[in-house]
Amino acid sequence: MTARPLPARHRSLTVAVRAAGALVLAMVLASCSLLNGGGKNQPEAATAKADPSIVASAPAGLEKFYSQEVVWQPCEGEFQCAKVTVPMDYANPGGDTIQLAALRAPSTGKKTGSLLVNPGGPGASGYDFVKDAAGTHFSAAVRNAYDLVGFDPRGVKRSAPVACMTDAERDASRAKIYALDTDAGLQAALADNKAIADQCAAQTGPVLAHIDTVSAARDLDVLRAVVNDAKLNYLGYSYGTFLGSTYASLFPDNVGRMVLDGALDPSITNEELTSGQARAFEKALHTYVASCQKQGKCPLSGDADSGVQQIRDLINSIRETPRTAKDGRLVNATTFVSGLITPLYNDQSWPALTQALEAAMSGDVSLMLRLADLGADRASDGSYTSNSTFAFNAINCLDYPMVSDAAGMRAEEKRLEQDSPTLGYFFAYGGTTCADWPYKNVRTPAPVEYSGDSPIVVIGTTGDPATPVDWAASLRKQLGNAALLTWKGEGHTAYGRANSCLEDSVDKYLVSGKLPADNTVC
Repeated sequence: MTARPLPARHRSLTVAVRAAGALVLAMVLASCSLLNGGGKNQPEAATAKADPSIVASAPAGLEKFYSQEVVWQPCEGEFQCAKVTVPMDYANPGGDTIQLAALRAPSTGKKTGSLLVNPGGPGASGYDFVKDAAGTHFSAAVRNAYDLVGFDPRGVKRSAPVACMTDAERDASRAKIYALDTDAGLQAALADNKAIADQCAAQTGPVLAHIDTVSAARDLDVLRAVVNDAKLNYLGYSYGTFLGSTYASLFPDNVGRMVLDGALDPSITNEELTSGQARAFEKALHTYVASCQKQGKCPLSGDADSGVQQIRDLINSIRETPRTAKDGRLVNATTFVSGLITPLYNDQSWPALTQALEAAMSGDVSLMLRLADLGADRASDGSYTSNSTFAFNAINCLDYPMVSDAAGMRAEEKRLEQDSPTLGYFFAYGGTTCADWPYKNVRTPAPVEYSGDSPIVVIGTTGDPATPVDWAASLRKQLGNAALLTWKGEGHTAYGRANSCLEDSVDKYLVSGKLPADNTVC
């Protein structure tokens, strides 16, 4: 029996891991909250009245959305929160509307504008990211210059969220095992995914058809207008770079200072994207093992290749015989691999992986399950703190055509196992998620086009497992008016955890508009 596969694309690391950084180990061992950010003074309510000059530039038919008055109420202790109304369907702006949840950390100094932030996914909460990381992730200079604005994109958490299953149903779904190498097993997986898709459609409603990235980019322009910025200042990580480059293609004249970190290449297919990730995660695993073996305590013996083979053997043994964690839950190979790859997003989390591997090699998979839960946004009390998995699948099904026939998926599995002998299988069969999705994809992958005057900064990390560094170079080339920054580091994305060379380059660009030299390597 083989375990149910992961989705074909792995979402970018969520706020819990990104903001916590080195705290991941502590989060595995004990429940602990993230560091909060923001100032110490309780903010007052503020009403943002529309700037007539900004409203005048609204696309035809959307004036009422661009001119809406937004009330920012004190919330979350130290922040301000607001609801922003946007059309559910931009092709029918006079029809139903939805509301987007936004959170603002007010500027600590002389404000020059707002910096809108998207931490990735698709499905991650920008609201939570700013709430949890405003005080630790951003420099004093950036905090002085900008109101930091985090928002939940449509379909995510607080903004017309995709809803599909109860927490108990999610646990049961994650524990299921399918023999995907048999027709019966594949049909069972397809049937279960169809049932989930039907639940998503029934529980979410018609907005499920309109949570694609182009619609989210149009929302981004409404958000720009209601914070009264003539130009969009934006920081996007991972999927957030795809959202940002989509915005740049739609609203080139409205781009201000834009940083795209951990770039996705919008021109590649879902299958090319999956293959690139499989290779990058395999490379990251080898790098981790080599580092582990240089440390005093590492459960993996021999050289890096031998260490990776030991991990591969462990995964295969769990494929044959799933293990039971201390809490009584079944850990199949897919769940185990989910836990394995979560710390690969941040090299500060590698000690947590070493600890989990050491325990697993002694028969206890509980720590690996905790890592998998962290990646799935499952709290220690059994509750899921976000709908990120549902949003991830729903957005991708609209954004990408996917191979979903049996022959095509099995051929892809063979290619992926060549690309990544350890992890490739677990990247396969992602097409099962979208095969019976109630809405067809609305986008075909193509190079992005940008004609704006404002240069964009694109960042890549040499050891990034989720967005391989060559995607950043490709996106920079497609944008044209852009500069490429490369960090020689391990893990997913750079800004907020890299060296002073990169941090200072981004800060100077955001604060003063000083563009770093193209092809700068830090």
